[in-house]
Amino acid sequence: MAAVTMRLPAARAPLDSSALRGGEKHLVAPGDTITTDTGYMRGHGTYVEDDKLIASVAGVVERVNKLVCVRALKGRYNGEIGDIVVGRITEVQQKRWKVETNSRLDSVLLLSSINLPGGELRRKSAEDELAMRDYLQEGDLISAEVQSIFSDGAVSLHTRSLKYGKLAQGVLVQVSPSLVKRQKTHFHDLPCGASVILGNNGFIWIYPTPEQKDDEAGGYTANLEPVPLSDREVISRLRNCIMALVAHKIMLFDTSILYCYEASLPHQIKDILKPEVTEEIVLEARQRLLDSEG
Repeated sequence: MAAVTMRLPAARAPLDSSALRGGEKHLVAPGDTITTDTGYMRGHGTYVEDDKLIASVAGVVERVNKLVCVRALKGRYNGEIGDIVVGRITEVQQKRWKVETNSRLDSVLLLSSINLPGGELRRKSAEDELAMRDYLQEGDLISAEVQSIFSDGAVSLHTRSLKYGKLAQGVLVQVSPSLVKRQKTHFHDLPCGASVILGNNGFIWIYPTPEQKDDEAGGYTANLEPVPLSDREVISRLRNCIMALVAHKIMLFDTSILYCYEASLPHQIKDILKPEVTEEIVLEARQRLLDSEG
């Protein structure tokens, strides 16, 4: 008979969210006045009333020169060209796939925007269109890059690089897009033996680090070999560490995930999500992040 852990509710002191996010942030709620200076330009998440720039969403104020916008702490993914995303195929249509990417509208992957198996770059024929379901079908997970944004806000994707394509064996973690830190690369081979794809859309893929890159696959062959127990344990630990960081609203990037993973090693995988263990691990990871920044 399996053991059951029972817990009583306990009040816990909240962590300082501003420090967790790596420095002082200007947080606003809807209706808060951001500035009364008329020299600023209105960006996303703001509106002007009585010569005041006011927040229309709850989030973090971001300033780029004279442009002021508010990045919502929670919400759907708003695509930007060049973003790396992880998505799930929801429908196969004529010359295109529809992809769920955590945005308001389904994203689109055109048949003309993929590499065919073997990495071929050529004009897609009627035979390719008939074979679309052989490449990707409903339920398949893919990694892709945002190629363009349609006028209605829908995202157009492409997989014209061998690092993109169909995802085989691993674990999908869904978090708020606002917690994924923008970096030069979102593909990370961690030293613990697993790799992560940090999708800008809040979909994170954790998978065993491949021993060798298969450049002939074109991104559409799935390795279905059994995953060793040691790899599954590393993936499970990474998944729980990411959920611990998310619970305390810490930005997700390769260093924060690795520090949290290393801090979790003295604990069993199943214990990481216990509130007192989570807090201990996150505090240690946060302190290492602050030390490295200093």
